[in-house]
Amino acid sequence: MKFIKNHLMFILPLMAILLGIEFYLVFERTTNTYEKGLKEGYFMLAVTKKPMQLSDFQALNDHISTAEKIKRESIVSEVAKGISQSSSKEILAALPYFYNLGLDSYLHTSGLEEIKKTLESDANIKQVETFGSSYQSNYRLFAFIKFILKIFIVFMAVVSLFLIIKQMEIWKYAHKERMQVMEIFGAPLMLRSGILFKVAFVDAIFSTILVSAIFFYTKFYWAAQSGIDIMVQNQEALFKVSDIGILLGSSIVIVVIAVYTVVFSSKGVQE
Repeated sequence: MKFIKNHLMFILPLMAILLGIEFYLVFERTTNTYEKGLKEGYFMLAVTKKPMQLSDFQALNDHISTAEKIKRESIVSEVAKGISQSSSKEILAALPYFYNLGLDSYLHTSGLEEIKKTLESDANIKQVETFGSSYQSNYRLFAFIKFILKIFIVFMAVVSLFLIIKQMEIWKYAHKERMQVMEIFGAPLMLRSGILFKVAFVDAIFSTILVSAIFFYTKFYWAAQSGIDIMVQNQEALFKVSDIGILLGSSIVIVVIAVYTVVFSSKGVQE
């Protein structure tokens, strides 16, 4: 039981860090999809004196990705109901040209203002409406959620790392005599710490397998049966094979940091 307890005291904090890393990866992938939706659903309105092409707008600002012309006839048909056809033609002739402009990325509101200023510097463009208030609200909420998640993951990682180092100290004292004998015979630090690395690497592999299994199950079994729209729609983003490599690499880095932290910080105790 003590053997299992000692390993669980190392595996559980390491799993907490790996879960945080995997949650971050999943969040980044799903928010990229959400960000893409926000970007595709956002348009600026440009009012011009003469017809313009997409290349004309892109020459003014390279963030412009699409330019959809709004039919003036439909605008006139709405505002000129009940008036004569000749009056409608006069209104149509006097009406400027309207374009919905799409962007190539989800920009901060300061970026929108910069685009507006650039476009309005052209003599052919009468006005640009950015709809900044609704855009800013969505952007701030989006940025706030990402910031809170990062803070939570960093906090959880720091606490878990301290627990891992604490368990590593216990293992170090358990193998203290063996390590001291090797030190007397002049064994290098890497060799003296070999037993710690060996135990920690095995637990790191177990932790990686367990966390991967949790997200594998979530992606292929739980998400499809949960009935939660956001889980079903983003099922592909829940786990990728490349995540296993990221988790294993992260766990090895954590193990190396923990082992060397313990070995260097408590060298005096051995002596």
